[in-house]
Amino acid sequence: MRRRSAHTHTPHTTLRRSARLRHVYSLTEETEDIDNGHQILKEEDGEKRTDGEESRKAGKPSSRIPTFQSSLARKRTTTQTAESQLPSKPDVPSPCQMKERETLRTKLPVFSDRETALPILSNRVHSCSTEDLSDGTVSEPILSETSEETSLPPEANDFPEPNESLHRPSLRLETESCDTDSASKPSPEPQDASIEFQLKEEYESDTIIQDDLVQKLNEVIQDIGDELEESPVASELITEDVHEPRSAVDENEKPPADASPVKCKTLHSKPSEHKNNTSSRMRGRSFAFFCLFPSILLLLGGFGQHIWLYGVPRSVSHLMVQLELHWLEGFWLPHEECSSDCRLTLCESIPEGMLFPSGSAHLQSITQTWTNLLNRANSSVNIAAFYLTLRDSDIGLTDPSSMQGKVLLDHLNQLQSRGVNLQIAVNAPQANRSDTDKLKETGAEVREVNLQNLTGGIVHTKLWIVDKKHMYVGSANMDWRSLTQVKEVGVSVEDCSCLAQDASRIFGVYWELGAQKNSSLPPYWPGRFSALSSIKYPLTVKFNGVPARVYMSSAPPQLSAYGRTDDLSAILSVIADAKKFIYVSVMDYLPMSQFTPEIRFWPAIDSALREAACARKVEVNLLVSCWSHSPGAMFIFLQSLSVLSKTPLRCNIHVKVFEVPYTPAQHRIPFARVNHAKYMVTDRAVYIGTSNWSENYFTQTAGVGLVVNQTGFVVEQGKQTVQNQLQNIFQRDWNSDFAQVLMDDHVEHCSSRN
Repeated sequence: MRRRSAHTHTPHTTLRRSARLRHVYSLTEETEDIDNGHQILKEEDGEKRTDGEESRKAGKPSSRIPTFQSSLARKRTTTQTAESQLPSKPDVPSPCQMKERETLRTKLPVFSDRETALPILSNRVHSCSTEDLSDGTVSEPILSETSEETSLPPEANDFPEPNESLHRPSLRLETESCDTDSASKPSPEPQDASIEFQLKEEYESDTIIQDDLVQKLNEVIQDIGDELEESPVASELITEDVHEPRSAVDENEKPPADASPVKCKTLHSKPSEHKNNTSSRMRGRSFAFFCLFPSILLLLGGFGQHIWLYGVPRSVSHLMVQLELHWLEGFWLPHEECSSDCRLTLCESIPEGMLFPSGSAHLQSITQTWTNLLNRANSSVNIAAFYLTLRDSDIGLTDPSSMQGKVLLDHLNQLQSRGVNLQIAVNAPQANRSDTDKLKETGAEVREVNLQNLTGGIVHTKLWIVDKKHMYVGSANMDWRSLTQVKEVGVSVEDCSCLAQDASRIFGVYWELGAQKNSSLPPYWPGRFSALSSIKYPLTVKFNGVPARVYMSSAPPQLSAYGRTDDLSAILSVIADAKKFIYVSVMDYLPMSQFTPEIRFWPAIDSALREAACARKVEVNLLVSCWSHSPGAMFIFLQSLSVLSKTPLRCNIHVKVFEVPYTPAQHRIPFARVNHAKYMVTDRAVYIGTSNWSENYFTQTAGVGLVVNQTGFVVEQGKQTVQNQLQNIFQRDWNSDFAQVLMDDHVEHCSSRN
């Protein structure tokens, strides 16, 4: 069989094929007329002659085609019913049928005059040899398989064997491929397919005409076969094993007696539409299986790995964290209204007995600030704190200064009766749970966060969020001493949902950790905890009518959700941005680790201050605390800073120690009488935080910070920026009698307070 080549079917090709098919149909009819004409021979004693012979003797043309028109008409009349059910496609004979017709040029069967219908061809084509396939591999387009079959009468059905009936061919293209592997089998005697007839000499002219017509028909069939071989219709074949005797292919050629039977495989090509649909479905299923199966395996493998590492998820959010799909939560987070016209209030606590000169700057008390926030609460109050001791029962004493704390605790107990949900996240373990237990009795939710098992630190945050509209952040703990016995500085922001919603996401991290027992930190925090403000994308709001850029920071980095600025990075950026001055008030300043078995040097902030003072000539004033818990190494490091101001360096850096006075009765109160503030103010920005300035507070301990920048905005008359207010407070403390220049004896003096 000749090799198929790619062939592109165009409209011109289709038209040319249709024309050839019509031509084949006409030639086929003429050939059938000639073949059937030979069947009308007279049988009595050889004296009968056909009309063609009589015409030839009379000098008429020897062609018998016109003579048999009437016979053909009779034949078509008798088969009108059978043919009316057949499609009108032209018939193209198969190669095996062409071979048989060539053999019958001189061996024609004579059918009986009792013929009533044309024999409908069988869908089984006579087997042919391997040599037959070289003449053409494409059979004629055949009639429908569902048409009714008509058999010949017994006396006229002499052409095939008795047990082999003629069937109507299928629409499928039939091609025979011979399997030569069975050549070793004995070959049966070829079947006698027809009765031999001897034609007389007067029919030789008719035979010549028939040979010409058959030759033309073969040429057309050969051309159409070439085109059909190149057609994609015959590209896929279905094999069927059939065993049929081999027929003679030539009148002078007989198969040898010892020839083995040839195993032929009839290959049927599917209809184009069915083939395309089946192929498309198979390709689609294969492609889907190829894509989905590896994906399912990867998904199951990843899910199994996360279950192995983090356990079975308790919720959808927890599952998304395990699968690192936390960022998807941002698509369905509700977009709450955001108010940016805010009221900011700086607040502080002044220990009892510590008086500043008359006319000095002062701020609203933290007690009043917290009370105002609780009075404005309508739906929720969220508090993150180191601990909660608002009554003096924690020390076993009765001190009058604890009254403010007790009043505040009563306000918290009344929230549930007002329909306000109270949630408190505190460090674990708690040394004293009396106040938290009392709050639980009134309906408050309290969660203890054991950060020691997760990061090695504690929850040192001091953060309030009220109705997601108001907030507080500062140095004051939820302790009665923070209201009357400790110097604190903080800030409250009211009617500022833009900033309060961002702060509530930091609280959400603590609340999530409090719900987990003996668990680990997730590799990524859910999208609902992602930052709404950062150093790169600060919020633009108004504080008391003055525009400001503001963002929240947090520590340690393990607790910082996506987009959150690290607390240490916020401090370093404020230092680097300063142009004229940097004022720092912090309880502990230590460029090393403080709560680790092995001491580590940690020069991050210390190096930044040295660079600002010595390289950029920025005025640096550092105010630290002196109390009974001050680390002795802190003063040695501070001396290394203050010495930089001497000749020849003359770096603009100065250090003072702030000491809160106390009475013998006040000295008996533990963890009191200290400047606990943690803030920094420059000529360009303000930082108010909750962490002391040593390594562990930024690498292990939880804390937050608020950065406000109002530089470059127009300030109307009678209004102040946050920088100006906090700068005045620092200068008041710096120039007060409670602040002293760092001396060599401060190490022994502060230690003697224990």
